Amino acid sequence: MNASSGESTVSRYEIAEWRVVRQARLGSTNDEARAELAAGDPGRLWIVADEQTAGRGRHGRVWSSPPGNLYASALLVDPCETAMAAKIGFVAGVALRNAVADLGATGVRLKWPNDLVTDGAKLAGLLVEGLTIPGRPFAAIVGFGVNIRSSPQGLDYPTTNLDRLTPRALTPGDLLARLAIRFDEAMAVFARGAGFARIRELWLASAAGLGGPIRARGARGVREGTFEGLDSEGRLLLRAPGGVEGLESADIVLPSSAAETV
Repeated sequence: MNASSGESTVSRYEIAEWRVVRQARLGSTNDEARAELAAGDPGRLWIVADEQTAGRGRHGRVWSSPPGNLYASALLVDPCETAMAAKIGFVAGVALRNAVADLGATGVRLKWPNDLVTDGAKLAGLLVEGLTIPGRPFAAIVGFGVNIRSSPQGLDYPTTNLDRLTPRALTPGDLLARLAIRFDEAMAVFARGAGFARIRELWLASAAGLGGPIRARGARGVREGTFEGLDSEGRLLLRAPGGVEGLESADIVLPSSAAETV
């Protein structure tokens, strides 16, 4: 354990054949998982924090991390070939969406590439980071940030939390217990990348905005069109007057969203 990363309150336990290390306060669960990997951890490890002081989303954006929500990172060692790493984000999205549905949250959709939303409001975000250490197998860290008790306010996009969506109040532990099981199920379907076609089908079955208008903002500027689906690599298919384009990275706005989410 990286002793400098958080307070001394640490608990260790197991769920669904995963080891779990929970700390009261950390900078970032992804960073802690990275430290565990560097120290030789074999994987199948969840790092959980009650609170993060340096949580982040895509492109290094700040992820608000007060107590009461789920902040957890799964460390996977040799989950697939390096070329398949980006597809693990879709696996994680399917798993998380199934986990919150198990707990009674209805109407939750997957927003490309890495968010859970409902009625245009952001519920959760995912962050996948691939790691290669010389002489060791490829590893991936999958970070989950889920609004359970509270959601950040004052942002330029709407947010929500599970307490508004489920019939009973939930704890981060309730969600992690279901997520660990659902993540294993989805990774088994993924089958080191051989089953991505099925993961793609499952993701699209819960996709937000599929078949409707979207706006994409990326390195090439802002483009508008219709969300046609995903290609075999997970790229978003945008149909515009000039044809269909596959997007590898962009911020997506749906008609029900006030602005880009992070």
